[in-house]
Amino acid sequence: MKVAFAAVLLLCLVLSSSFFQVSTASSAFCTSKCARRCAKAGMKDRCMKFCGICCSKCRCVPSGTYGNKHECPCYRDLKNSKGKGKCP
Repeated sequence: MKVAFAAVLLLCLVLSSSFFQVSTASSAFCTSKCARRCAKAGMKDRCMKFCGICCSKCRCVPSGTYGNKHECPCYRDLKNSKGKGKCP
């Protein structure tokens, strides 16, 4: 019984570490894509914040510093509480 418990515990540890690596990779992806997207923004910190939120939900960021939202419909369609576009 102890061996089976140890095997299950080891399996859980391996799986959780692989999920951590995937989430770290996706945050690096979002950071680099949002840095390009927000390069010319007047308020870079605000742009990076909202771009990061949108990227983590949609897993994509449109190319360029403005427009091109047709490349990522999820990013384009996210709205704030006032019904306006959330993503920069």
